Formats: sequence, C-alpha cells, structure tokens
Amino acid sequence: MSAPSLPTVGVVVLTQGTRPADLDRGLRSTLAQQGVVLDVVCVGNGWQPTGLPEGVKALGLPENLGIPAGRNRGVPEVSGEYLFFLDDDASIPDAGFLTTAIAQLRADPSIGLLQPQVVDPSGVTSPRRWIPRIRKGEAGHSSNVFSVWEGAVLLPRAVFEETGGWAEPFFYAHEGIELAWRVWNTGKRVWYAGDLIANHPVIQPTRHSYYYRLNARNRVWLARRNLPAVLVPLYVGSWTGIQLLRWWRHPVALKSWFGGWLEGWRADPGERRPMSWRTVWRMTLAGRPPIV
Repeated sequence: MSAPSLPTVGVVVLTQGTRPADLDRGLRSTLAQQGVVLDVVCVGNGWQPTGLPEGVKALGLPENLGIPAGRNRGVPEVSGEYLFFLDDDASIPDAGFLTTAIAQLRADPSIGLLQPQVVDPSGVTSPRRWIPRIRKGEAGHSSNVFSVWEGAVLLPRAVFEETGGWAEPFFYAHEGIELAWRVWNTGKRVWYAGDLIANHPVIQPTRHSYYYRLNARNRVWLARRNLPAVLVPLYVGSWTGIQLLRWWRHPVALKSWFGGWLEGWRADPGERRPMSWRTVWRMTLAGRPPIV
C-alpha cells in the first residue's frame, strides 16, 4: 500500500514591497512548513517582487489594485487543494502550522475557513480586534466566527472558488467579513483556531488616511452585496448607531466616516449575491445574526 500523499497548498503573499525584512521573514516561515507540498507566489501590488527566497514565484502588478484584488490575482498562479493567504508583515512561528490546520479541516469537513490566533512576536499585548468575536473571551478559545482577520487564513480552494473570492471593489477593509459570510453561505462554518498561532506586529489601522471613509463605505457595500434586501437597512442602521457611540467625541473621524457612508449608498458595490435565509438562520443559531 502506498503512503498517503501530502496535502498541497497554494500560498499567496501580498506586498507593496515596503517591508522587505518582514516579507522575507514571512516567506521563509512559509517555506519552512513541514508535511505539505507548497506552491508559493509573492504578489507585488504596484511592485515587481525581487530578492525572493528560492522556490517563491513573483507576480508584479503594474498598479496597486487594493488588498482583495491583489490576493485574487495570486490564486491562479498557484496550485493546491488548499489556499493560504499571508500578509507581508505576518509570519508563522511553528513549522507544523499548516499540517495541524489542515488536519483540523479534514477532521471536520463542516469547517470551510480557518483563522489562527494572532500574536505580536515582540510581546506587545495583542489588540482585542484580532479576536473576531463580539464576546471576545480568551484569545486561546476556539469558536465559530462570522468575520476574520485577513492576514493569515486557510481554506480549501473549492470553498474559496464557491465564494467568488475576495471582494475586489472594497480595496481595503471588511473583505474578511464578506469572505466569512460567503463561506457560511456555502453551508460551511468559519472557525477561529485559538490553538494555532500567527505572528503579526501591532499596528494601528487608523494610520491609513482612508481608514474611516472605506470602513463606512464597505460596511454599506457589505450589506448591499450580501444580505437579503429587508436586512440591509437593519445591518447598516445598527452599525451607524455603533459608530456614533464610539466616535461622538471625534467629529473629524465621524465626518470622514459619514462621507464614506454616503458613498456606500451612491456608488456601485459590484456583484450582489445575497445569502439565503437558511444561512441567516444558521448564523443566528451559531450566535450572530447578520444584523450587527
């Protein structure tokens, strides 16, 4: 009897080439993974990748297409039953990470996407936003989730293709929520694996000048693209209330946020693929109806 074949993983690492040391660390941590067959591509968003470790392919995009579109462009460049997306400032400290994660997916076929716990390798306390739950709890606790931190995620290629991929019009922000929702709509679950670790430095997302505008615009687009029509105003309304409570002391941030909110209603969000009411019910039973 022949030995079972090793799992095959297509790895997409997205970068703008501005963090060469971090990029090298992340790529080498990927290449160090044991017990899997890897096909790795480094996608340069507006940059032609150079100086890559041996065994990593390069795909240079002539302009920055945004994070979701950049990741999508890398998928056809790699083969593998599974897809692993890694940001250029993230890395995997355990060489057995992928084999363990894939074993979890194979042991429970109802899981369609897995996100690990995220830890700053310098010892800085990780922000609570990296735990994609309303009730955060302990970072090491595993559970169903309905959004993901996008910097290190693993899923079967077949599931990714069924979702339609990352939300290209978003450019930045909330594409992890849409991907998670669409995985749920395939009949699978999204799993936060608190027992698995990815490293990433603590960086404030508000460093981006477009942070507030795109967060609001994409929150509206998320609803318009993915929810049954009757739930769209409920979801957007709940998040509008949440932002008012969070930022009422910060009028400049709120002004930018509401500019994005208006853009979300006025601009074309792209393809609409509303989830089924069965998915709404499954998500509700699992702990988070898609109205908040």
